[in-house]
Amino acid sequence: MNRSIRLKASVLSLVMLLTLVLIWQFATGPKAGAAAAPVDEEYALLMGQEASAPAPSNGLPTPAQFAGLAWQHLSDPFYDNGPNDKGIGIQLMHSLGRVGLGYLIAALVAIPLGFVIGMSPLLYRALDPFIQVLKPISPLAWMPIALYTIKDSQTSAIFVIFICSVWPMLINTAFGVAGVRKDWLNVARTLEVGPLRKAFRVILPAAAPTIITGMRISMGIAWLVIVAAEMLIGGTGIGYFVWNEWNNLSLGNVIFAVLMIGVIGMLLDLLFARLQKKVTYAE
Repeated sequence: MNRSIRLKASVLSLVMLLTLVLIWQFATGPKAGAAAAPVDEEYALLMGQEASAPAPSNGLPTPAQFAGLAWQHLSDPFYDNGPNDKGIGIQLMHSLGRVGLGYLIAALVAIPLGFVIGMSPLLYRALDPFIQVLKPISPLAWMPIALYTIKDSQTSAIFVIFICSVWPMLINTAFGVAGVRKDWLNVARTLEVGPLRKAFRVILPAAAPTIITGMRISMGIAWLVIVAAEMLIGGTGIGYFVWNEWNNLSLGNVIFAVLMIGVIGMLLDLLFARLQKKVTYAE
């Protein structure tokens, strides 16, 4: 039954994709009877083109043009021709590096602190107002403060990833630890299990699915935020690539970068979904 549903879903997804491609082709393809745009001879000579050749289009590419552009990027993703001309692979590696470092620091802070908060009702109530005030603040709102205090754009971007990743992990960890079944804790107390062993052998396995959910949410937010942060700090990264290509009026490159952002985000989410499935238990 599940296999049949998966097959039907795959076919439906393929039909939807083909429909979107046809709409794209119809919207961007040459219109019948449309006159060709006049060619500026001076512009053509400046760009090293023949005066009789059609002027390059900076509008939306057709599906065939986009496929050629994507192949051009993917065939050599790690080239480096200077500050503003790097391959898509290099740009993604810079973004993933910033996300990974900020996310790791957030995990090292949020998970232990969430454990402590979840095991102490007093701390839970005392810190809850601070968490509720700080949690809704947009991560990018911290960027000016980070740039002023840290005085380094790259480190500021990592700080922004940290500040947006820490709250879902902290809240879910505290919630998962506080929600461990009292029966299991009572059994551990009856068997005189030590606090450290109880934390790792009873509480952590029980709270693991909720903790991984928080980590999964945090990763999605971090990957979302890094694109906007890199548009502000410049230099390298997929966000800067999008902004730079927009300034160059290259919509094809912008669309390709947006597609790559979505693909990488999907792969990261699938990774955490698998991890969540590994630690989820059936009662």
